[in-house]
Parts: sequence; structure tokens; C-alpha cells
Amino acid sequence: MKGLISAIQFITAIPLGRKAVFEPRAMIPFFPVVGLILGGMIAVFDFVAIHFWPVYVVAVLDVVLLVMLTGALHLDGLGDTADGLYGRRPRDEALKIMKDSRIGVMGLVAIVCVLAVKWAGLSSLETHRTLFIIIIPAFARASMIFGMYFLEYGRPGGGTGYPFFEKQLDKKAFVYMALPITLCAFAGLRAIVLLLSFALITGGMIYFYQKRMGCITGDMLGAMVEITEAGLVIAVAAGGL
Repeated sequence: MKGLISAIQFITAIPLGRKAVFEPRAMIPFFPVVGLILGGMIAVFDFVAIHFWPVYVVAVLDVVLLVMLTGALHLDGLGDTADGLYGRRPRDEALKIMKDSRIGVMGLVAIVCVLAVKWAGLSSLETHRTLFIIIIPAFARASMIFGMYFLEYGRPGGGTGYPFFEKQLDKKAFVYMALPITLCAFAGLRAIVLLLSFALITGGMIYFYQKRMGCITGDMLGAMVEITEAGLVIAVAAGGL
């Protein structure tokens, strides 16, 4: 239970009483569970709100609520990652740029584009809408576990993500991915699209990070969450399925 509480307090802005002991290794397996909690909260809001506003308005409100619930933590990582990795800068220079708290043009563009894609996907999502709103945030946060498992940390001297990389993860870290995967059984053929899209997006980002930087950072993990979330929403909203 401490691991779950620690995960909620670390990657969300959900008020949960006084701060628990920071247990980075214990919280990692619970990332998909936190995603399900976030998705459940968004789904309840979406179900109620859609009785009052058109779907395209509700989609904007869903996106805004998710930003509020996460404290824009992953969006901040996306912006920093876009600023650092754009162009052909050397690894050390890219890491230095990502550590800068200021946001650049590429970071702003990346954030706007990801939020726009989420809005477009949620505006178009009809079949199994509630179910996908619940499980997509879980898969998005599970992507961080894959990033931690396959890549080395890029700031061995310190950084927000350093405690998560002190030891190599074992396969037990993926145990709670069984929850969103099980829920996919109720999504029909679109579940296949979701799972394939998750594999392609996550695998593609890990490959890109490995080729471009040979490592990963906390900001790059946040970028994985945001890009995976946007990609999955637009994938399952595709027509003709």
C-alpha cells in the first residue's frame, strides 16, 4: 500500500494527506494502477459532463482535468525533452538544455500538439468511450516502466529520476500491467489496435532515445507518458473499426 500511495503522491497532484515515505522502487509497479485511478476520475467526469455539453467541449474539459490531476508533471517533461532533443545537439548539451526550467519554442509546440491530439481523439471517440478513457492513462504510465527497464539513466550524478535507476528492474515491476490488459478484453477489436499501438509507440520511443541519447531521464519518461497517451487516444478513435 505504501508503494501505491507513494506513486500517487509522486506522479499526480491528487491530495492524499501528509506525504508518505518516498519509496521509488516500491512505487514503480503501481504506475499502471495510478493511471487507472486517473482514468476512472476522468471517465466519471466525462460521463456526467457529456449530458450538459457537446462532446468537443467535454473533450477539452477532460484534457484540462487530466492536466490538473497530474500537476502538468509529464507535460513539463515533454516540453523539456522537445527543447533538448530537437536538432543535432551533442548528448551533454541536450541534457543541459533539458535541465533548464525555462521552456523554448519546440517545447511549447510539442505541448500544444500533444494536447491538440488528445482533444481530437477524445472528440471523436465513441465506441467503448468510457472504457478507453479509463485504461489509456494506465498504459501511458506503464510506458515509463519499459523506459526504466530498457534504458540507462542519463544523469548518474543526480536528478529527479536517479533513485528509480539505482538497481536494474526485474520483471515483477510489470505485474500490475495485467489490470489494463485484462480490461481490454471488454473492448473488442479496438483492444487489438490499442495493444499494437502501445507496443509500436513505446518501442519506437525507446529505440529513438537509445539511438539519439543512449539513455533516458525523468523528462524523457514524462514525454513517453504524454506521447503514448495522445497516440493511443487518436488510434482507438480511428473510424472504420
